[in-house]
Amino acid sequence: MRDQESFVPVEDELDDVTTGEMELSERQSLRRVPGLSTELTDVTEVEYRQLRLERVVLVGVWTEGSVTDAENSLTELAALAETAGSQVLEGLIQRRTRPDPATYIGRGKVDDLGAVVLSSGADTVICDGELSPSQLRNLEQRTKVKVVDRTALILDIFAQHAKSKEGKAQVELAQLQYLLPRLRGWGETLSRQTGGSGRGGGAGGGVGVRGPGETKLETDRRRIRHRISRLRREIKSMKTVRVTKRARRSRNAVPAVAIAGYTNAGKSSLLNRLTGAGVLVENALFATLDPTTRKATAADGRLYTLSDTVGFVRHLPHQIVEAFRSTLEEVAEADLVVHVVDGAHPDPEEQVRAVHEVLAEVGADRLPELLVVNKTDTADEDTLLRLKRLWPDAIFVSAHTGRGVDGLREAIEERLPRPAVEVRAVLPYDRGDLVARVHRTGEVLSTSHLPEGTLLHVRVGEALAAELAPFDVERQGQTAGSRR
Repeated sequence: MRDQESFVPVEDELDDVTTGEMELSERQSLRRVPGLSTELTDVTEVEYRQLRLERVVLVGVWTEGSVTDAENSLTELAALAETAGSQVLEGLIQRRTRPDPATYIGRGKVDDLGAVVLSSGADTVICDGELSPSQLRNLEQRTKVKVVDRTALILDIFAQHAKSKEGKAQVELAQLQYLLPRLRGWGETLSRQTGGSGRGGGAGGGVGVRGPGETKLETDRRRIRHRISRLRREIKSMKTVRVTKRARRSRNAVPAVAIAGYTNAGKSSLLNRLTGAGVLVENALFATLDPTTRKATAADGRLYTLSDTVGFVRHLPHQIVEAFRSTLEEVAEADLVVHVVDGAHPDPEEQVRAVHEVLAEVGADRLPELLVVNKTDTADEDTLLRLKRLWPDAIFVSAHTGRGVDGLREAIEERLPRPAVEVRAVLPYDRGDLVARVHRTGEVLSTSHLPEGTLLHVRVGEALAAELAPFDVERQGQTAGSRR
Protein backbone atom coordinates (compact mmCIF):
# COMPACT_ATOMS: atom_id res chain seq x y z
CA MET A 1 0.00 0.00 0.00
CA ARG A 2 1.40 3.42 -1.05
CA ASP A 3 2.12 5.95 1.68
CA GLN A 4 -0.47 8.72 1.48
CA GLU A 5 2.05 11.41 2.44
CA SER A 6 4.15 10.63 -0.64
CA PHE A 7 1.24 11.26 -2.97
CA VAL A 8 1.30 14.73 -4.55
CA PRO A 9 -1.75 15.90 -6.53
CA VAL A 10 -1.11 16.59 -10.22
CA GLU A 11 -2.46 20.13 -9.86
CA ASP A 12 0.17 20.94 -7.23
CA GLU A 13 2.95 19.65 -9.47
CA LEU A 14 1.76 21.77 -12.41
CA ASP A 15 1.66 24.93 -10.31
CA ASP A 16 5.48 25.08 -10.37
CA VAL A 17 5.76 24.59 -14.14
CA THR A 18 6.29 27.80 -16.11
CA THR A 19 4.96 28.53 -19.57
CA GLY A 20 8.46 28.26 -20.97
CA GLU A 21 9.01 24.81 -19.48
CA MET A 22 5.75 23.55 -20.98
CA GLU A 23 6.71 24.94 -24.42
CA LEU A 24 10.14 23.32 -24.14
CA SER A 25 8.61 19.95 -23.24
CA GLU A 26 6.22 20.20 -26.18
CA ARG A 27 9.01 21.15 -28.59
CA GLN A 28 11.27 18.28 -27.50
CA SER A 29 8.43 15.79 -27.82
CA LEU A 30 8.08 16.71 -31.50
CA ARG A 31 11.70 16.31 -32.60
CA ARG A 32 12.24 15.10 -36.12
CA VAL A 33 13.07 11.43 -36.68
CA PRO A 34 16.02 11.09 -39.10
CA GLY A 35 16.15 8.61 -41.92
CA LEU A 36 12.46 8.46 -42.87
CA SER A 37 12.84 10.03 -46.29
CA THR A 38 15.85 10.59 -48.53
CA GLU A 39 14.40 11.14 -51.99
CA LEU A 40 14.62 14.48 -53.81
CA THR A 41 11.03 15.53 -54.52
CA ASP A 42 9.65 18.24 -56.78
CA VAL A 43 7.25 20.87 -55.54
CA THR A 44 4.15 21.34 -57.65
CA GLU A 45 2.09 23.58 -55.35
CA VAL A 46 2.51 27.04 -53.85
CA GLU A 47 2.94 25.75 -50.30
CA TYR A 48 6.52 26.04 -49.10
CA ARG A 49 8.02 22.59 -48.78
CA GLN A 50 9.20 21.41 -45.39
CA LEU A 51 12.98 21.03 -45.23
CA ARG A 52 13.15 17.43 -44.06
CA LEU A 53 16.74 17.71 -42.95
CA GLU A 54 18.32 14.47 -41.83
CA ARG A 55 21.94 13.65 -42.64
CA VAL A 56 23.67 16.73 -44.03
CA VAL A 57 26.97 17.93 -45.47
CA LEU A 58 27.87 21.60 -44.99
CA VAL A 59 29.59 23.66 -47.70
CA GLY A 60 31.07 27.13 -47.26
CA VAL A 61 32.89 29.52 -49.59
CA TRP A 62 35.63 31.55 -47.93
CA THR A 63 35.88 34.86 -49.77
CA GLU A 64 37.30 37.25 -47.13
CA GLY A 65 38.67 37.34 -43.62
CA SER A 66 40.83 34.74 -41.92
CA VAL A 67 40.43 30.97 -41.92
CA THR A 68 39.19 31.26 -38.32
CA ASP A 69 36.34 33.48 -39.50
CA ALA A 70 35.41 30.91 -42.15
CA GLU A 71 35.49 28.07 -39.60
CA ASN A 72 33.35 30.06 -37.13
CA SER A 73 30.79 30.70 -39.85
CA LEU A 74 30.61 27.00 -40.71
CA THR A 75 30.38 26.10 -37.01
CA GLU A 76 27.41 28.43 -36.71
CA LEU A 77 25.85 26.81 -39.79
CA ALA A 78 26.24 23.42 -38.10
CA ALA A 79 24.45 24.75 -35.00
CA LEU A 80 21.64 26.05 -37.21
CA ALA A 81 21.35 22.66 -38.94
CA GLU A 82 21.23 20.79 -35.63
CA THR A 83 18.58 23.22 -34.34
CA ALA A 84 16.50 22.38 -37.41
CA GLY A 85 16.71 18.69 -36.51
CA SER A 86 19.48 17.35 -38.72
CA GLN A 87 22.65 15.35 -38.18
CA VAL A 88 25.82 17.02 -39.50
CA LEU A 89 28.23 14.55 -41.11
CA GLU A 90 30.86 16.65 -42.89
CA GLY A 91 31.87 20.27 -43.40
CA LEU A 92 33.77 21.60 -46.41
CA ILE A 93 35.27 25.08 -46.96
CA GLN A 94 36.56 26.34 -50.30
CA ARG A 95 38.76 29.40 -50.81
CA ARG A 96 37.50 31.58 -53.70
CA THR A 97 37.52 35.27 -54.57
CA ARG A 98 33.74 35.05 -55.06
CA PRO A 99 31.14 32.25 -55.25
CA ASP A 100 30.77 30.58 -58.64
CA PRO A 101 27.64 32.01 -60.35
CA ALA A 102 26.61 28.60 -61.71
CA THR A 103 27.36 26.12 -58.93
CA TYR A 104 28.46 28.28 -55.94
CA ILE A 105 31.65 26.22 -55.40
CA GLY A 106 32.84 25.68 -58.96
CA ARG A 107 32.23 22.83 -61.38
CA GLY A 108 35.30 20.85 -60.36
CA LYS A 109 34.52 21.02 -56.66
CA VAL A 110 30.95 19.83 -57.27
CA ASP A 111 32.34 16.39 -58.20
CA ASP A 112 34.33 16.33 -54.94
CA LEU A 113 31.18 17.29 -53.04
CA GLY A 114 29.25 14.50 -54.78
CA ALA A 115 31.90 11.98 -53.71
CA VAL A 116 31.66 13.17 -50.07
CA VAL A 117 27.86 12.94 -50.20
CA LEU A 118 28.04 9.41 -51.61
CA SER A 119 30.65 8.17 -49.12
CA SER A 120 28.94 9.69 -46.06
CA GLY A 121 25.42 8.65 -47.01
CA ALA A 122 24.11 12.22 -46.72
CA ASP A 123 20.78 13.18 -48.21
CA THR A 124 21.06 16.98 -47.95
CA VAL A 125 23.68 19.62 -48.73
CA ILE A 126 23.50 22.95 -46.89
CA CYS A 127 25.39 25.91 -48.35
CA ASP A 128 26.60 28.77 -46.13
CA GLY A 129 25.12 31.52 -48.27
CA GLU A 130 22.02 32.49 -50.23
CA LEU A 131 21.89 30.59 -53.52
CA SER A 132 20.25 31.71 -56.74
CA PRO A 133 17.62 29.47 -58.39
CA SER A 134 20.12 28.33 -61.02
CA GLN A 135 22.75 27.47 -58.38
CA LEU A 136 20.19 25.40 -56.47
CA ARG A 137 19.08 23.56 -59.59
CA ASN A 138 22.62 22.87 -60.84
CA LEU A 139 23.84 21.59 -57.47
CA GLU A 140 20.83 19.30 -57.04
CA GLN A 141 21.25 17.89 -60.53
CA ARG A 142 24.96 17.21 -60.00
CA THR A 143 24.87 15.85 -56.43
CA LYS A 144 21.50 14.00 -56.76
CA VAL A 145 20.46 15.12 -53.29
CA LYS A 146 18.49 18.01 -51.90
CA VAL A 147 20.36 21.34 -51.63
CA VAL A 148 19.40 24.00 -49.10
CA ASP A 149 20.93 27.42 -48.55
CA ARG A 150 21.46 29.32 -45.30
CA THR A 151 18.38 31.50 -45.78
CA ALA A 152 16.03 28.55 -46.28
CA LEU A 153 17.55 26.86 -43.23
CA ILE A 154 16.90 29.88 -40.99
CA LEU A 155 13.37 30.22 -42.34
CA ASP A 156 12.74 26.55 -41.53
CA ILE A 157 13.88 27.07 -37.93
CA PHE A 158 11.63 30.12 -37.64
CA ALA A 159 8.70 28.07 -38.95
CA GLN A 160 9.30 25.39 -36.30
CA HIS A 161 9.60 27.82 -33.39
CA ALA A 162 6.89 30.39 -34.15
CA LYS A 163 4.09 30.09 -31.60
CA SER A 164 1.85 33.16 -31.80
CA LYS A 165 -0.52 33.99 -34.64
CA GLU A 166 1.54 37.03 -35.58
CA GLY A 167 4.80 35.07 -35.48
CA LYS A 168 3.42 32.37 -37.78
CA ALA A 169 2.12 34.99 -40.21
CA GLN A 170 5.49 36.77 -40.25
CA VAL A 171 7.36 33.52 -40.92
CA GLU A 172 4.99 32.50 -43.71
CA LEU A 173 5.39 35.93 -45.31
CA ALA A 174 9.19 35.61 -45.20
CA GLN A 175 9.03 32.09 -46.67
CA LEU A 176 6.80 33.16 -49.56
CA GLN A 177 8.98 36.18 -50.32
CA TYR A 178 11.96 33.82 -50.47
CA LEU A 179 10.11 31.26 -52.58
CA LEU A 180 8.64 33.63 -55.19
CA PRO A 181 11.79 34.22 -57.29
CA ARG A 182 12.89 30.59 -56.84
CA LEU A 183 9.92 28.74 -58.26
CA ARG A 184 11.90 27.64 -61.30
CA GLY A 185 14.60 26.16 -59.11
CA TRP A 186 12.36 23.71 -57.27
CA GLY A 187 11.54 21.31 -60.07
CA GLU A 188 10.70 21.02 -63.73
CA THR A 189 7.10 20.07 -63.00
CA LEU A 190 6.38 23.73 -62.23
CA SER A 191 6.70 24.57 -65.93
CA ARG A 192 3.77 22.40 -67.00
CA GLN A 193 0.59 24.09 -68.19
CA THR A 194 -2.70 24.19 -66.31
CA GLY A 195 -5.01 25.07 -69.15
CA GLY A 196 -2.61 24.63 -72.00
CA SER A 197 -0.78 27.51 -73.65
CA GLY A 198 0.13 28.23 -77.22
CA ARG A 199 3.07 30.38 -76.13
CA GLY A 200 5.50 27.48 -76.32
CA GLY A 201 5.35 23.77 -75.67
CA GLY A 202 7.92 23.36 -72.85
CA ALA A 203 8.25 20.30 -70.71
CA GLY A 204 4.59 20.40 -69.82
CA GLY A 205 3.22 20.67 -73.35
CA GLY A 206 1.79 17.90 -75.46
CA VAL A 207 -1.36 16.60 -77.08
CA GLY A 208 -4.49 17.92 -75.45
CA VAL A 209 -2.96 20.71 -73.45
CA ARG A 210 -2.11 23.30 -76.14
CA GLY A 211 -4.30 26.36 -76.41
CA PRO A 212 -5.29 29.35 -74.31
CA GLY A 213 -4.37 29.30 -70.64
CA GLU A 214 -1.53 30.07 -68.30
CA THR A 215 1.43 28.04 -67.21
CA LYS A 216 1.55 26.35 -63.83
CA LEU A 217 4.42 28.66 -62.94
CA GLU A 218 2.30 31.75 -63.63
CA THR A 219 -0.54 30.30 -61.54
CA ASP A 220 1.76 29.63 -58.61
CA ARG A 221 3.24 33.11 -58.78
CA ARG A 222 -0.21 34.68 -58.82
CA ARG A 223 -1.32 32.63 -55.81
CA ILE A 224 1.85 33.52 -53.89
CA ARG A 225 1.44 37.26 -54.58
CA HIS A 226 -2.19 37.06 -53.47
CA ARG A 227 -1.20 35.27 -50.25
CA ILE A 228 1.62 37.77 -49.58
CA SER A 229 -0.81 40.69 -49.90
CA ARG A 230 -3.22 39.01 -47.51
CA LEU A 231 -0.49 38.28 -44.95
CA ARG A 232 0.73 41.88 -45.07
CA ARG A 233 -2.79 43.11 -44.33
CA GLU A 234 -3.08 40.70 -41.39
CA ILE A 235 0.30 41.73 -39.95
CA LYS A 236 -0.60 45.39 -40.37
CA SER A 237 -3.80 44.89 -38.37
CA MET A 238 -1.85 43.03 -35.65
CA LYS A 239 0.66 45.88 -35.55
CA THR A 240 -2.17 48.26 -34.63
CA VAL A 241 -2.70 46.38 -31.37
CA ARG A 242 0.99 46.67 -30.46
CA VAL A 243 1.07 50.37 -31.36
CA THR A 244 -1.96 50.96 -29.12
CA LYS A 245 -0.30 49.22 -26.17
CA ARG A 246 2.91 51.13 -26.76
CA ALA A 247 1.01 54.44 -26.92
CA ARG A 248 -0.70 53.62 -23.62
CA ARG A 249 2.69 52.99 -21.97
CA SER A 250 4.03 56.22 -23.43
CA ARG A 251 1.00 58.16 -22.22
CA ASN A 252 1.55 56.80 -18.73
CA ALA A 253 5.25 57.76 -18.95
CA VAL A 254 6.43 54.17 -18.44
CA PRO A 255 10.04 53.79 -19.68
CA ALA A 256 10.67 50.87 -22.05
CA VAL A 257 13.83 48.73 -22.08
CA ALA A 258 14.46 46.34 -25.00
CA ILE A 259 16.73 43.31 -24.63
CA ALA A 260 18.43 42.69 -27.98
CA GLY A 261 21.36 40.59 -29.08
CA TYR A 262 22.67 37.61 -30.99
CA THR A 263 20.63 34.45 -31.00
CA ASN A 264 21.36 32.12 -28.07
CA ALA A 265 23.21 34.88 -26.19
CA GLY A 266 20.90 34.40 -23.19
CA LYS A 267 18.31 37.17 -23.63
CA SER A 268 15.37 35.08 -22.38
CA SER A 269 17.42 33.81 -19.43
CA LEU A 270 18.23 37.38 -18.43
CA LEU A 271 14.57 38.39 -18.75
CA ASN A 272 13.64 35.51 -16.45
CA ARG A 273 16.32 36.56 -13.94
CA LEU A 274 15.25 40.20 -13.95
CA THR A 275 11.47 39.76 -13.90
CA GLY A 276 10.66 36.08 -13.23
CA ALA A 277 8.92 35.95 -16.61
CA GLY A 278 9.17 32.16 -16.97
CA VAL A 279 9.60 32.28 -20.77
CA LEU A 280 11.07 29.38 -22.74
CA VAL A 281 14.84 28.90 -22.41
CA GLU A 282 16.69 26.41 -24.61
CA ASN A 283 20.31 26.02 -25.69
CA ALA A 284 19.41 26.40 -29.35
CA LEU A 285 19.47 29.11 -31.98
CA PHE A 286 16.26 31.14 -32.35
CA ALA A 287 14.60 29.26 -29.48
CA THR A 288 12.17 32.14 -28.86
CA LEU A 289 10.74 34.31 -31.63
CA ASP A 290 7.67 35.94 -30.11
CA PRO A 291 8.48 39.12 -28.16
CA THR A 292 7.72 39.05 -24.44
CA THR A 293 7.15 42.20 -22.38
CA ARG A 294 7.20 42.15 -18.59
CA LYS A 295 6.79 44.83 -15.92
CA ALA A 296 9.65 45.65 -13.55
CA THR A 297 9.98 48.00 -10.58
CA ALA A 298 13.05 50.13 -9.91
CA ALA A 299 14.52 50.59 -6.44
CA ASP A 300 12.90 54.04 -6.20
CA GLY A 301 9.48 52.59 -7.02
CA ARG A 302 9.24 53.61 -10.68
CA LEU A 303 7.74 51.15 -13.13
CA TYR A 304 9.39 50.24 -16.43
CA THR A 305 8.99 47.45 -18.98
CA LEU A 306 11.51 44.88 -20.20
CA SER A 307 10.96 43.35 -23.66
CA ASP A 308 12.70 40.28 -25.05
CA THR A 309 13.13 40.43 -28.84
CA VAL A 310 13.93 38.00 -31.65
CA GLY A 311 17.60 37.06 -31.82
CA PHE A 312 19.90 38.17 -34.62
CA VAL A 313 22.51 36.27 -36.58
CA ARG A 314 25.18 37.17 -39.12
CA HIS A 315 23.69 37.51 -42.62
CA LEU A 316 20.16 37.51 -41.20
CA PRO A 317 17.90 37.05 -44.27
CA HIS A 318 16.40 40.33 -45.42
CA GLN A 319 13.05 38.52 -45.75
CA ILE A 320 13.11 37.94 -41.99
CA VAL A 321 14.00 41.57 -41.23
CA GLU A 322 11.21 42.78 -43.51
CA ALA A 323 8.58 40.36 -42.18
CA PHE A 324 9.52 40.97 -38.53
CA ARG A 325 9.87 44.73 -38.97
CA SER A 326 6.75 45.46 -36.91
CA THR A 327 8.17 43.32 -34.07
CA LEU A 328 11.66 44.84 -34.33
CA GLU A 329 10.11 48.31 -34.09
CA GLU A 330 9.66 47.52 -30.39
CA VAL A 331 13.43 47.97 -30.14
CA ALA A 332 13.39 51.24 -32.10
CA GLU A 333 10.73 52.68 -29.76
CA ALA A 334 12.56 51.76 -26.55
CA ASP A 335 14.26 54.22 -24.20
CA LEU A 336 17.22 51.89 -23.65
CA VAL A 337 18.64 48.88 -25.51
CA VAL A 338 20.25 46.17 -23.37
CA HIS A 339 22.60 44.52 -25.88
CA VAL A 340 23.41 40.97 -24.73
CA VAL A 341 26.63 39.35 -25.97
CA ASP A 342 27.66 35.69 -25.54
CA GLY A 343 30.98 35.89 -23.68
CA ALA A 344 31.68 32.20 -24.35
CA HIS A 345 31.32 32.59 -28.14
CA PRO A 346 34.52 32.22 -30.22
CA ASP A 347 33.96 35.62 -31.87
CA PRO A 348 31.86 37.98 -29.70
CA GLU A 349 33.05 41.04 -31.64
CA GLU A 350 31.44 39.65 -34.78
CA GLN A 351 28.22 39.11 -32.82
CA VAL A 352 28.17 42.78 -31.81
CA ARG A 353 28.80 43.89 -35.40
CA ALA A 354 25.97 41.70 -36.75
CA VAL A 355 23.51 43.01 -34.15
CA HIS A 356 24.44 46.63 -34.88
CA GLU A 357 23.77 45.96 -38.58
CA VAL A 358 20.19 44.84 -37.91
CA LEU A 359 19.56 47.60 -35.36
CA ALA A 360 20.61 50.14 -37.98
CA GLU A 361 18.11 48.65 -40.45
CA VAL A 362 15.19 49.29 -38.06
CA GLY A 363 16.42 52.70 -36.90
CA ALA A 364 17.49 51.64 -33.40
CA ASP A 365 21.21 52.35 -33.77
CA ARG A 366 20.95 55.83 -32.19
CA LEU A 367 19.33 54.69 -28.96
CA PRO A 368 21.24 54.54 -25.64
CA GLU A 369 22.87 51.12 -25.38
CA LEU A 370 23.99 49.09 -22.39
CA LEU A 371 26.37 46.30 -23.40
CA VAL A 372 26.00 43.12 -21.32
CA VAL A 373 28.42 40.20 -21.63
CA ASN A 374 26.59 37.04 -20.56
CA LYS A 375 27.73 33.46 -19.84
CA THR A 376 30.76 34.53 -17.82
CA ASP A 377 30.52 31.21 -15.95
CA THR A 378 31.54 29.29 -19.10
CA ALA A 379 33.90 31.83 -20.73
CA ASP A 380 37.65 31.53 -20.14
CA GLU A 381 39.44 34.21 -18.12
CA ASP A 382 41.66 35.39 -20.98
CA THR A 383 38.62 36.10 -23.14
CA LEU A 384 36.88 38.00 -20.32
CA LEU A 385 40.00 40.13 -19.68
CA ARG A 386 40.24 40.95 -23.38
CA LEU A 387 36.54 41.91 -23.55
CA LYS A 388 36.86 44.08 -20.42
CA ARG A 389 39.66 46.01 -22.11
CA LEU A 390 37.66 46.22 -25.34
CA TRP A 391 34.38 47.27 -23.67
CA PRO A 392 35.25 48.94 -20.34
CA ASP A 393 31.66 50.14 -19.77
CA ALA A 394 30.08 46.70 -20.30
CA ILE A 395 28.38 44.74 -17.52
CA PHE A 396 29.57 41.14 -17.07
CA VAL A 397 26.92 38.69 -15.82
CA SER A 398 25.88 35.06 -15.76
CA ALA A 399 22.17 34.53 -16.19
CA HIS A 400 22.67 30.86 -15.31
CA THR A 401 24.23 31.44 -11.88
CA GLY A 402 22.82 34.93 -11.24
CA ARG A 403 26.26 36.49 -10.79
CA GLY A 404 26.27 40.19 -11.71
CA VAL A 405 22.49 40.39 -12.27
CA ASP A 406 22.00 42.81 -9.36
CA GLY A 407 24.64 45.11 -10.84
CA LEU A 408 22.90 44.87 -14.21
CA ARG A 409 19.58 45.84 -12.63
CA GLU A 410 21.21 48.88 -11.02
CA ALA A 411 22.87 49.88 -14.30
CA ILE A 412 19.51 49.67 -16.12
CA GLU A 413 17.78 51.79 -13.50
CA GLU A 414 20.56 54.42 -13.64
CA ARG A 415 20.05 54.77 -17.40
CA LEU A 416 16.25 55.03 -17.32
CA PRO A 417 15.03 58.44 -18.54
CA ARG A 418 14.38 60.90 -15.71
CA PRO A 419 11.04 62.73 -15.53
CA ALA A 420 11.40 66.30 -16.73
CA VAL A 421 9.45 68.44 -14.22
CA GLU A 422 10.52 68.93 -10.60
CA VAL A 423 7.60 69.57 -8.21
CA ARG A 424 7.13 70.17 -4.48
CA ALA A 425 3.53 69.43 -3.52
CA VAL A 426 1.49 68.78 -0.40
CA LEU A 427 -1.10 66.14 -1.25
CA PRO A 428 -4.10 65.76 1.08
CA TYR A 429 -4.39 62.39 2.78
CA ASP A 430 -7.56 61.64 0.80
CA ARG A 431 -5.55 61.81 -2.50
CA GLY A 432 -3.73 58.53 -2.05
CA ASP A 433 -4.34 57.82 -5.74
CA LEU A 434 -2.05 60.70 -6.75
CA VAL A 435 0.62 59.62 -4.27
CA ALA A 436 0.55 56.10 -5.76
CA ARG A 437 0.84 57.44 -9.32
CA VAL A 438 3.80 59.62 -8.35
CA HIS A 439 5.60 56.61 -6.87
CA ARG A 440 4.71 54.46 -9.89
CA THR A 441 5.70 56.80 -12.72
CA GLY A 442 7.82 59.53 -11.12
CA GLU A 443 11.09 59.83 -9.23
CA VAL A 444 10.57 60.56 -5.53
CA LEU A 445 13.42 62.71 -4.21
CA SER A 446 12.07 63.13 -0.66
CA THR A 447 8.85 62.66 1.30
CA SER A 448 7.54 63.80 4.68
CA HIS A 449 4.20 63.90 6.46
CA LEU A 450 2.58 67.18 7.56
CA PRO A 451 -0.71 67.75 9.41
CA GLU A 452 -2.37 68.87 6.19
CA GLY A 453 -1.02 66.07 3.97
CA THR A 454 2.02 64.37 2.41
CA LEU A 455 4.85 66.65 1.27
CA LEU A 456 6.52 65.22 -1.83
CA HIS A 457 9.58 66.47 -3.66
CA VAL A 458 9.44 64.62 -6.98
CA ARG A 459 10.32 64.59 -10.66
CA VAL A 460 7.36 63.72 -12.87
CA GLY A 461 6.21 63.94 -16.44
CA GLU A 462 4.43 66.99 -17.79
CA ALA A 463 0.96 65.42 -17.68
CA LEU A 464 1.26 64.39 -14.02
CA ALA A 465 2.88 67.75 -13.14
CA ALA A 466 -0.27 69.46 -14.44
CA GLU A 467 -2.42 67.33 -12.12
CA LEU A 468 -0.14 68.19 -9.17
CA ALA A 469 -0.22 71.93 -9.95
CA PRO A 470 -3.11 72.75 -7.53
CA PHE A 471 -1.06 71.24 -4.68
CA ASP A 472 2.28 72.82 -5.68
CA VAL A 473 3.84 74.48 -2.60
CA GLU A 474 5.71 77.15 -4.59
CA ARG A 475 2.64 78.05 -6.65
CA GLN A 476 0.51 78.30 -3.52
CA GLY A 477 3.12 80.63 -1.98
CA GLN A 478 3.15 82.84 -5.07
CA THR A 479 -0.67 83.01 -5.04
CA ALA A 480 -0.72 84.04 -1.36
CA GLY A 481 1.89 86.75 -2.01
CA SER A 482 -0.05 88.21 -4.93
CA ARG A 483 -3.17 88.45 -2.76
CA ARG A 484 -1.28 90.49 -0.15
